[in-house]
Amino acid sequence: MSANTELIQALRAALAASPESAPLHKHLADLLMEGGEYAEAAREYRRALDLAPEDDTVKLALAEAYRGQGKVDVALVVLEQLMRGLNPPAQAFLLAARCYVETGETGQAARAYRQAVTRDSALEAPELAAKFDLDALVALEASSEENAAGAAEVKDELVFVTVDEKQSVAAADIERPTITFEDVGGMEKLKEEIRMKIIYPLTHPDIYKVYGKTMGGGILMYGPPGCGKTYLARATAGEVRASFMAIGLHDVLDVFLGQSEQNLHKIFELARQSAPCVLFFDEADALGAKRSDMRHSAIRQVINQFLMEMDGVNTSNEGVLILAATNAPWHLDAALRRPGRFDRVIFVPPPDLPARAAILRLMLANKPTRGIDYERLARQTEAFSGADLRGIVDRAVEDKLREAMQTGKPQPLMTKDVQAVIKTVHPTTKEWFETARNYAIYSNQSGTYDDILDYLKLSGGAGIFSR
Repeated sequence: MSANTELIQALRAALAASPESAPLHKHLADLLMEGGEYAEAAREYRRALDLAPEDDTVKLALAEAYRGQGKVDVALVVLEQLMRGLNPPAQAFLLAARCYVETGETGQAARAYRQAVTRDSALEAPELAAKFDLDALVALEASSEENAAGAAEVKDELVFVTVDEKQSVAAADIERPTITFEDVGGMEKLKEEIRMKIIYPLTHPDIYKVYGKTMGGGILMYGPPGCGKTYLARATAGEVRASFMAIGLHDVLDVFLGQSEQNLHKIFELARQSAPCVLFFDEADALGAKRSDMRHSAIRQVINQFLMEMDGVNTSNEGVLILAATNAPWHLDAALRRPGRFDRVIFVPPPDLPARAAILRLMLANKPTRGIDYERLARQTEAFSGADLRGIVDRAVEDKLREAMQTGKPQPLMTKDVQAVIKTVHPTTKEWFETARNYAIYSNQSGTYDDILDYLKLSGGAGIFSR
C-alpha cells in the first residue's frame, strides 16, 4: 500500500469523525488530484467550499479538478467568477488562459495570460504564449478601451429588460399548482420522460438510491410556440405536489453589470430553500445562448452563471427539478446539454388528434354548443398548436356574437361554425417547422432533431406540410 493510499484512508477516517472540517476535505482532495482521481477530488473540493465559501485556493483547485475531467466550460465558470474578485490569485488567470486555449478562444487566452504574468512574472509559460496569434495580442493592447465601450453597449442593449428596482427576485412568485398530468392531453412520451427523470426519484427514492441516482437534473423541452410547454411544466409540479417557479427574462436580466448574475443566483437559492421545487425557465435560448455568439463579456457572464448554478458548484441542487422551454434549441450553448444539466432534450410537437379533440372540448365546455363533432374538427386541424385552436374558438365565438347582435337571438355553436373558421386559417407552426427542418437535415450530427424528421415524415412520407 502506498503512502498516499494510507494517508487517504486516514483522512477519510478523520472526516468520518469531523465532517465539518474544510481543511481536511481540501487535504483529501489534493491527494486525490495527485492520483488523477479528478471527479472524487472535485466532490471533496465542493464540500470544502460548502464549509468555507470564500476560500479562493479551494475554488482554484476545484477549477483544476474540473479541467482534469475534461469539463473545461465548468472550470471556466469557476475561474471567471474567481477572476472578478477583489484580489484574485495570479494562478487563476494562468489556468484560465490554458482553458481558453482549449476552447479555441485565443483572444481571451491572451488577455488572461497577460494578467497572470503581470501579477506574477514567475508564471511565464513560453509554450502557452506561443499558442496566441498576433491578432489576439493586438486586441490585448486595446483591451481596456474595448471593455469600457463594451460595457456602455451592454447597458444600452439590456435596457429593454430592466427589472423593476422595487421588485426583489427573492420574492419571486412560488406557486403550488393543482393541475396534474390528467389535465394534459396527449404528450405521453414526454410525460414518461418527466416521470423517469423527475417524478419517480421523488416518489420512489429508495429504488433510485440502489442505482446511485438522486433527485435532480433538468429536461429541456423544445418545439413550436403555443404547444403547451409551460402548462406541462406546471402540471409536473402539481403531479409531485412541489413548489413551482416560472422564470422569464424579466426576472433575470438587469441594466446594471453584475446584477443579472446575482438575480440568477437568488432564484436558484430560493428554489433550493423551497425544495422539492420545479424551476421552470421559459425562453431558455435567451439565457443560455451560445457563448461564441456573444459579443460582450457581460452577457457571457450570465450564461456562465447559469451553468455554474445548474452544476451546483458551491451548493447542492438536490431536490431542485429544472425544466426549460425553448423555441430555438439550435441557439443554445452545447454545454447546457451535457450530463447533469439539460441531459434530456425532448421535442414537444403540436397536439396529436386525441389531444386536439380534448383541447377543443375543454375550450368549448362553458359555451352554448349543439352537436359538436370534436373528432372531425380534430382531423381538420392537423399541425395546429394549442394556441391556434384557442384562436379558432375565439373567432367562432366572435362570429356567433356578431350574428346574435344582429338578430337579437343567441344561437349555439355548431360544427359548421368552427369549420368555417378553420378554412380561413393556417397553423402558425408551419413557419417554425420550415426553420427546424433545415437544422434537422443539415445540423443534426448528434441526432438531437430526429424527432422533427419523424414528425415531418421526411424519411419517406409526403410530409405534414406538403399539401
